[in-house]
Amino acid sequence: MNSGVVYALAAYVIWGLFPLYFKALQQVPSLQILAHRMAWSLVVVVLLLAVLKRWAWMRLLREQPALFARFALSAVLLSGNWGIYIWAVNSSHVVDASLGYYINPLVNVALGSVLLHERLRGLQWTALAIAAAGVTVMAVEVGHVPWISLSLALTFGSYALLRKTAPLGALEGLAVETAVLFPLAVAYLFWLSLQDSNAFATADLSTRALLVAAGPITTIPLLLFAAGARRMSMTLLGVLQYITPSLQLALGVWLYHEPFATAKMIGFGLVWTGLAVFLFDGLRASWGRTAVSTAPPADRGSTVVPSKP
Repeated sequence: MNSGVVYALAAYVIWGLFPLYFKALQQVPSLQILAHRMAWSLVVVVLLLAVLKRWAWMRLLREQPALFARFALSAVLLSGNWGIYIWAVNSSHVVDASLGYYINPLVNVALGSVLLHERLRGLQWTALAIAAAGVTVMAVEVGHVPWISLSLALTFGSYALLRKTAPLGALEGLAVETAVLFPLAVAYLFWLSLQDSNAFATADLSTRALLVAAGPITTIPLLLFAAGARRMSMTLLGVLQYITPSLQLALGVWLYHEPFATAKMIGFGLVWTGLAVFLFDGLRASWGRTAVSTAPPADRGSTVVPSKP
């Protein structure tokens, strides 16, 4: 098997099993878990950068102050996404969280169309319309917009949009983002200690270990994903990404017994149909490009001038 597929599969499976980790910390308030994730992620990232001796990128931050501002904004979006997800899992909304990551690729397409003026193909518009119908069905049934799913999709979609053109790699970018968040996290945890409300101070050893593990648990799948993305096609990478929400959905329904009523089944079914149309369109476009690039010159259209006899 292509090593890139192995790396990407490992990353998506780890992300898909995240509910197991955060459920193990259910006794800790979500905001405190978020603060530990911010703090320990920076520690792990700095250690990795030191081992790899990758510091040359810091010159870009000094030369381009606007770059730091962009990463500060992406840090806000990332922390918002993390916080909503942690709260959702520990408040028995794993199914809603999984829906957010199912519709995230479609949100990315919509943001690209609106903000980057990317032209959408007809089937892409169809996929967006079908998925929107699914979200609408669920909104009508529960009486309100599925804000957890949409918030996760929008925060991560906006984050991806900012990182799309950023001139730093995954590890370096995460270093800047967690460096922005680190002082806030430490200040919050210190304030909790003054109020005798810091769960880390009163928790047992296993809970403390789990909180510290937030660093590697955040960083390792990100590095696996980056390694996989460099070694495989974006088309296959896009197909594999649905492993994560599928695992989360399975955990929510079968392990945590969250409700999955008829309206939600219909809504998810429409979202899955939209994704199927979206994937079919992407695969068709990819096959078309491959066919053109591998065809002999005589088969590539009228721009080829035939040789004289």
